[in-house]
Amino acid sequence: MAENTDATAQQNDDTKPQFALQRIYVKDISFESPNAPAIFQQTWQPKVSMDLNSSYTKISDTQYEVVVSLSITAKIEEKVAYIVEVQQAGVVMIKNIEDAQLGHMLGAYCPNLLFPYARETVDGMVNRGSFPSLMLAPVNFDLVYQQSLQRKQQEQAEQGAAEEKQPH
Repeated sequence: MAENTDATAQQNDDTKPQFALQRIYVKDISFESPNAPAIFQQTWQPKVSMDLNSSYTKISDTQYEVVVSLSITAKIEEKVAYIVEVQQAGVVMIKNIEDAQLGHMLGAYCPNLLFPYARETVDGMVNRGSFPSLMLAPVNFDLVYQQSLQRKQQEQAEQGAAEEKQPH
């Protein structure tokens, strides 16, 4: 009887949703300060712009690589003080998750886990470049993911409307 209970428990474990963050690493990193050392003589009131992106790649049936990409440019007037580019990545194991949930996990949940590491990496690089700390504000990846889904739906609707207008 105990053998059946063990087999049932094992079977339940095989069908339960599972998630594990297996590895976090920097995939790509770059720092440029093209106007140093002259830029250090300027009054430090930069305009900072940030481009943010996340993507994922399927590695195996249960493993994915998720990458959060940041590109940050700080300018004083029109001169570039620095450019920082970071690709913070992680390998995750995901099993027994429905497709709708899988998209959210890979497009929002995992980037939320990786962003603090990317933010710390950016701040460290900026400091090593002899610039004041740059503390990036948290990002609502749930909102970013929802907006991405809405854009895709809108593009598909526009594409469908354009195809209907074409003469046959």
